[in-house]
Amino acid sequence: MSTTHPLSLIQQPVQPALQKEPHLQHHPGQTERHESVPQISLGQAEQRVRTPQFSFKRLSLFPLCLLCLLLLSACSKGEEIPEPEPPVVEEVTELTLADPGATAETRALYANLWLIQQSGFMFGHHDDLWYGRKWYNEPGRSDTRDVCGDYPAVFSVDLAAVMDERHNDPENAIRRRVIIEAYNRGEVVTACAHLNNPLTGGDAWDNSNKQVAKEILTEGSSTNLKYKGWLDRLATFALNLKGSDGKLIPVLFRPYHEHTQSWSWWGSSCTTQAEFINLWRFTVTYLRDTKKVHNLIYAISPQLDSVQPRDQLLFRWPGNEWVDFLGMDCYHGLNPVTLTTNLHTLAALSRELKKPCGVTETGVEGIQRNGVPEANYWTQQILQPFTGQKVSMVVMWRNKYDPSESGSHFFSVFKGHASEASFLQLFNSPLSYFSDDLPDMYQMPDEFRVK
Repeated sequence: MSTTHPLSLIQQPVQPALQKEPHLQHHPGQTERHESVPQISLGQAEQRVRTPQFSFKRLSLFPLCLLCLLLLSACSKGEEIPEPEPPVVEEVTELTLADPGATAETRALYANLWLIQQSGFMFGHHDDLWYGRKWYNEPGRSDTRDVCGDYPAVFSVDLAAVMDERHNDPENAIRRRVIIEAYNRGEVVTACAHLNNPLTGGDAWDNSNKQVAKEILTEGSSTNLKYKGWLDRLATFALNLKGSDGKLIPVLFRPYHEHTQSWSWWGSSCTTQAEFINLWRFTVTYLRDTKKVHNLIYAISPQLDSVQPRDQLLFRWPGNEWVDFLGMDCYHGLNPVTLTTNLHTLAALSRELKKPCGVTETGVEGIQRNGVPEANYWTQQILQPFTGQKVSMVVMWRNKYDPSESGSHFFSVFKGHASEASFLQLFNSPLSYFSDDLPDMYQMPDEFRVK
């Protein structure tokens, strides 16, 4: 998904935080991350707070939640949704990353992504800490927090402007700030990259030339040298991205996302299978081996908008040793059957390959059906399909800054939207993880190993 956003600023006060009952059981000697969610200044955002270790207490609430949602399903539109499997904790204690030199925090995050999906899913939102429907660049502000009193567990951002001709954009300083803010609270950071076309000079949607990947892969060509320069900038950014603890911030990086689609210069209409696979491997090799970047988790994210078989998730698969995370971008409209079916396939592949998985983009523009707000969106279209699935996250696309509300380019809740009550049901579900629910994502779980 893509769009640009205005550069104008607006200042509004941060709303007082709401209270939420903790999901996790706290053991003796451990402390709450927050007694409440206070207003946060930029200085306070630099202070990272540790959180409790992971607990599976949430699983005891699963049967009741599942029963309620199945009853809700039976009373809805009569669609038959595949019955989810019972929540069996995977007996996996060892995972493998594409980067054997990954930092300790990166390996710990990877392990925790796997563990999280055994009991629930993290809620995420693109650019949530940067701008919202009616505000822009207010440190500590969040559309999600305005509604429920807590931040998303996953913060999504686009790093293309760090890499290509836009690298001097002053907004890159905001990108860096909000990533650090998320990490310092213990949240998960994921990044896509709508990169400009390095051959034609067009944007990411310029699919007019089918030679782009070929030219990038031609050693010594002008496009190859330009693209290496773009990767150099990403490496510099990643290697200088540190939290208040002085550690490099791990990023779940999704290069060449939605490659199953034809809209981009790296997509299905502009590259061959061999070119895409080689482009992926070239990117990983250059960042990992040449630039010594060891705080990236490499996520592939095909787009599935209709029910698709397992093979579509493996479309142009670079190889098990080149991919860490199984993402899936889903713009399927108001169709929980499609999402549920594809989630089932995604989770099965995750178990098979022993790689964590998640929905890395989704949403319905305007959260509406035929112009009418979908008041039950979060319970019927998100919580119900995710119940019983072993999927680590769901990340909503962005809420465009639009203080006059002249358009409807938003994909998540904000204060005043008709779906607020439904969102609070999602928030209060024992299956959903928001910021305050997270274990210490950057501490390796006991008896777990990531190679």
